[in-house]
Order: sequence, then structure tokens, then C-alpha cells
Amino acid sequence: MFRRFAAARHIANPIGVALGEVTADNAGIIADRIRHLVTTAELTTDARQAIARACQDAGGDEFAVRSSSPDEDGLLFSFAGQFDTFLNVTGFDEVCARVRDCWASAFSERALRYRLAHRLAPVSVGLAVIVQAMVHADKSGVLFTADPVTGSRDEYVISATHGLGDALMSGTASAGNVRVDAATGAARRDGDVCLTDQEVTALWGVAGDVRDMFDAPRDLEWAIEEDRLWLVQCRPITTRLGGERRIWDNSNIVESFSGVTSPLTYTFAADVYARVYQEYARALRVPRGARRQLADWLPALLGYFHGRVYYNLQHWYRMVRLAPGYRLNRKVFEVSLGVPPLDDEIADGLRPYRRSPLAALATGAVFAVRSLAIGRTVRRFCREFDAAATEFDRVDYDGMPCDEVYGRFRLLQRELIERWGPVMVLDASLLTSVGVLHLLTRRWLPAAPDWFFWAAAGPGPAVESTEPVTVLRRLALELHGDPELAALVRDTPADQVRARLAATGRHGFLDAVDDYIARFGFRGVDEMKLETPDLTEDPSALFTMLREPPATLDATRGDVDGYLDAHLGSVRRIAYGVVRRKVSAGMADRERLRWRRAKAFGMAKRMLRAIGKDLARLGALDDWQDVFLLRLDEVRGCCEGTTAHVELKPVVWLRREQRLRDERVTAPARFETRGAPYWLGNLQRAGWGAPARTADTPARVLRGTPSSPGVVEGTAVRAGDGGTGILLARHTDPGSVAALTGASALLVERGSPLTHVAVVARELGIPTVVQINGLLASVRAGARLRVDGGAGLVEVLEP
Repeated sequence: MFRRFAAARHIANPIGVALGEVTADNAGIIADRIRHLVTTAELTTDARQAIARACQDAGGDEFAVRSSSPDEDGLLFSFAGQFDTFLNVTGFDEVCARVRDCWASAFSERALRYRLAHRLAPVSVGLAVIVQAMVHADKSGVLFTADPVTGSRDEYVISATHGLGDALMSGTASAGNVRVDAATGAARRDGDVCLTDQEVTALWGVAGDVRDMFDAPRDLEWAIEEDRLWLVQCRPITTRLGGERRIWDNSNIVESFSGVTSPLTYTFAADVYARVYQEYARALRVPRGARRQLADWLPALLGYFHGRVYYNLQHWYRMVRLAPGYRLNRKVFEVSLGVPPLDDEIADGLRPYRRSPLAALATGAVFAVRSLAIGRTVRRFCREFDAAATEFDRVDYDGMPCDEVYGRFRLLQRELIERWGPVMVLDASLLTSVGVLHLLTRRWLPAAPDWFFWAAAGPGPAVESTEPVTVLRRLALELHGDPELAALVRDTPADQVRARLAATGRHGFLDAVDDYIARFGFRGVDEMKLETPDLTEDPSALFTMLREPPATLDATRGDVDGYLDAHLGSVRRIAYGVVRRKVSAGMADRERLRWRRAKAFGMAKRMLRAIGKDLARLGALDDWQDVFLLRLDEVRGCCEGTTAHVELKPVVWLRREQRLRDERVTAPARFETRGAPYWLGNLQRAGWGAPARTADTPARVLRGTPSSPGVVEGTAVRAGDGGTGILLARHTDPGSVAALTGASALLVERGSPLTHVAVVARELGIPTVVQINGLLASVRAGARLRVDGGAGLVEVLEP
């Protein structure tokens, strides 16, 4: 119909000419030109007659005018959401206008950019328009006549929500699921479902009728209005069903990559993990053929869903199994991540590569030798790292061409990142020693308080991780000891404080601030995210933290040595002490490596941000910060001539638009997929887009895992808001250690006692409770709390 209309109104040729001129830079102009041609041309008589027949067949006074294109259900490219649909359309003339709008949407800026980005010809393969009676749905959803994950035809799967289904299909509304036995109609509900038993039965009957009409399983969209069931759309389930089971979990990794994370940060992190663990395998003398097998899964240690970073959990179990002692180590590994234990049958079946008993014995022997010398290995690595980092820090990357900066970046990968592999023996060795200490504690000290084990396993206070807090506390005490200086910092906008200090001659304090930034400027909230500026680029966050006086720590730290002396005999006391010193030394070395990991990310951040600035100067990007919307391989291609450079701007545009949508999507903490992770209904079934549940009645007493003892009463403050009091956090960001300056206690919704911030808080004597379910839903900022870090209890005294 559209082709006949375009030919009759002589707009087919102008549209073709316009499409031949389209580029990423002029897609919006071309789209507007074509839209004007289509929407201002008068409909032909046969088109108006066809629309009139469609309205008559649909019946009623209100209509839904929907685009329908083969593109939308393509197997390789999804055009879903690219074309327009209009609801609540009244009157014949408005229906005609909306039909032309649907036709024009085939050439929208979004659709044209999508085609350019995927190297598709900028033409439509055909766009039909459907006129339907408007259904004011009380409930709506989708129905699969086969399980979209397993492919089983023994069950139908129904997803339902209140109102129209457009929010459900876009992933921004929650849905309840029902599984219905295809033969008997017996239903099994998953969570809260808005359907009555009668409505489920009606949908089961329709599913059976549709199944009898078609050979292949179908995907149905349906709506219920005043107890009447409507089928809105019917199409085949075209994707391959079934496939490998994967478990995705963001416990622990959310510390480093919270919320929506840029493509550049994700791909850089994934590359770092793959390089480091490949070198770890090389350090263990894993045979070359086996290392080729590792290359099948090491690049996929991290997953990426709607901008969120997840552990591909089975691969991490495989990584843990590279070292001996898997049965004990995997249990400590689960505790360290704060994840539920994996079923033994599944965990036992996960192997890093196919290996002979002789190869396993050889790898175990190498691991044992390296474990004995791990302290010296870490110290030597730290010396070499610090020397190399000093050289990298001397360079001003902002004034260099992007290809030269990328050359330095590649050197960073070789000189620092790839040399990290051998010291990763520490993590595996630490899992074993922590596991042994835990077994000894359970056997010899069964009545020990909950806080005791984590205090016994601490690294001791002499670790670099506590330095920023100590120095920042001194700065805060100096600041608040001078009322005039404190007023200046408090009353001046944070981004103007530094200039104001210089203008008023406060050079001594300013020098101390500059020294802090020079030493610790790479540390901060979201420090591992390349898109987040650090203190060297934007020191305003530091002045915001300094506005509040430091918290007074009056909690009593647990006396581990006293408890051991009182409860263990001399032989057991000596044996326990040996293991404990091994653990403490390992934990201290772990903190030193994490410190340098943050430093390495900080150096990479400087380089990649400089590359973005040069690409903007060259005109490759409209804004230098668009570099974060590129993947690492695309950045390399820009510097080495291996990417389709004309695609950069449309790709950036698409990803920017997608990021805006991703930020509105609620992400589950843990979910499973089968087969191709992004399709087959995996994400919908996992709860993506469902709003987070909130407690109907906030709890007055919350329980978590004790991490650091002490009893404190105070006012709750949210992480990131500034202020002094009991710090509330959804998760523990390693860069938020500086925020502990104002914390009288630390409460964390997600995270284990082995996380970086929990370890530092313990060494500073800050009462800490982690893994508190529903913390942020139950406790608001400003609430009066009583925290017992030793018992893991939080009492809300005044909501």
C-alpha cells in the first residue's frame, strides 16, 4: 500500500534520493525531510478506502494504529521499538493521519541510525499498518505456547501485568508469571500474579487453540477488558530454545562497578581479568594446550546486561579450581563474595580444562612452592609496580596524540597488568588459609562470638588502605579547629573552594590538600569506573567530605589475643597463632595489591580520557566523553586504523540512547539464563525491569553478619550524602574508604566481611554489620539507630 501511495504522489524518488545521502551526521535532517514528504502528501483514494474498511472491520469508536514490519521480528537485528504505534485514536481523519505517521516512522532518525550502525541499507523492507479496535485493558501480557527457555511444549508460560502491556514489553513494569500444564491446565504461580483462576483457564484454552492452528510454538500478546479476552498479536517463537545454563551474580563486583557502567569500563575490566588470569595459569605452569582451553572462557568472566556488570559465576568456580584444595576453597570463595552456595553436583562438574592426574599433580606442586614464597613475591611486585607507576605518572597525556597515548596504554598492559598473574597465587592461597582458620575456630572455639573470626583474620592496622582515612581525619581536625577556615569551606560551593583558599592565603592548608590529592587522588567513589573523574581532576568531592567534623570513635575493639589466651591451651594457642599469622599476612598483602589495582585503574583512566580528548579534537567524536561509549577494541581501532571510523558517531548515539533506557531498568542481584543470554525470554523471566519491592512496614530490628564489634548509637546518613554518623550503604565501594572519616558505624546491605571497606573499617575499630537484607528500605537518613557490630544487630530507635 505504501509503495503505491508513494508512487502515486511522486514522493518515491525524492525519498530514494534522500536515503542515498544519509550519514550519521545528517540522519535527523534526512528523517525530517522524509517525514514531511510522507505526512503532507494526500492519501490516495484506494488507501482511504482500505483504511475505512479496516476501521469498519475493527468496530468501535477508538482504535489502535500499529506499525508492523518484518524487521521487528528479524533473526539477526531487532527493530523492536523503532517504529511508531498510536493508541486511543478517534475519528477517521485522525486514523488516516496516524497511518501516514506509521509509514514515516520507517524512516525516523532512530531507525536510520540503527541501520547505519549495523551496516544495513537505509531502506525499509516494508511497513504495514494495522488498525485494531482500542482495548482499554484491565490486564495484559504475553503467553508462550512452549517454555521459551527449555523449549518444552508440555507447559505454557503466561506473564501478566495490570493495565496495558506496553510497559511490560519495554521492561519497565513488573509481571507475574504462571506456568500452565498444556494437557491438564493445572497452574503453578510464580510470585504475585494479577490473574484469577478463571482468566488463567481462559488463556490456557486459547493457547491450545493456537497451538492446534500452527506447527511451531507461538508468542501471543493478549489483553483482558471487562472480562473479555483479546489476542493482540501472534507470532512464532523464532529463537533457538534451550541451551547452556549460566548463573549471573553481581555480589562483590558491584563494589567496583555499581549501577550503569560504560562500555569502555566494562570491556577494559573484562580484558584485565582475562589477561591477569591467563598469566596466573602460566605462573602455575598449566600446560600450553590447557591454556588454550582457558581462552574459551577467561574472556567471559564478566557479563554485561543493560549496562550492569555481573560475574559469570560458573567461570569463577573454574578459576578457583586452577589451584588445589577446591572443595575447601570454593566454600571460602562463596563467603568472600557473599553468594549462596552452589549445588555440590553443579560445582563438582565445573573444571577449568581437561587434564590428566599427572598435570594436576604438577600444577599443585608449583602452586605449593609459589605459596610458600608468596610474601616475597608480593613485596617484589609492589616495588616494581611503584617504580613503573612513578614513570607513568610523570607523563602529561592530555597534550599527546591519541596513538601515542595508546602506545603508553599498551605498555601499561604489558608492564603492570600482565605481570599481575603470579601474585594471584595469593588469592588462592588465602582461600585455603582462611578456610583452615575457620575450621580451627569452629572446632576449638565453638562458643566464640560472631565477630571474633573476622577480627582474628584481619590484616592489622599497618596497611596502606587505612592511610587515606588517617590523613583525611588529620585534615578535618585541622580544618574544624579553625572556625574561620571551617566556615570558608562550608559556605563556599565545593567546586570553588580550592580557588577561594588560594585567594585568601590559606596556602598551608591548601598544600596539605594538594599533598593528599597527589598521594591518594586516584581513590574515590566509583574509582574503578573510567567515566568517573578522580580527585586529581575534580577535587570538589574532597571538600564536601571535609565540611563535616570527623566522627568520634569510642567503640571497644574486640580483644582477639585476650580471648585466645583465655580459651586455648598452649599447644593449640601456638598452632592457632601460626595459621592466624599466615592469614593476617595474606590479608595485608591482599590489601596492598588492591591498593595498586586501584592505582593501575587510575593510570588507565588518565590515558583513556586523554585519548577521548584527542579524538574529539580530531572530529572523530562530538564530545570527548563519548569515548566511554566505545568499547576498548574500538578505541584501539581508532588509534591503529582497524575500525570503521565512519561508524563511531552513530554507534555513540545509539549507546547514549540505550544508556538512558538502561538507567530506568531495575536490575536483579542474581539471575539465571539458558542459551543465548539476552534472548529466549531470559531477562524477562529473571525480573529485569520489575520495580524493587519495599517493605510494607519497615522493620524496627534488623539482623546482618557481624564484621567489626562495638556498640554505637547515632544518626543514620546515606553514603554519598556527606555528614557524620552511622553510614548506610547498599554495597561497599573500595573508593569510599575516605567516607569512613565521618562514620561512627558502618551498615551495608550487600557485601561480605572480606570486602575492602569492611576490612578497613575493622582495622579502624568502626563497628560494622554487613549483609543486612532490606536495610535501605527500612532505614531512612536521619533515623536514630543503635548498632551492635559484635552481634550483627541494628535497632531503629527513632524512624
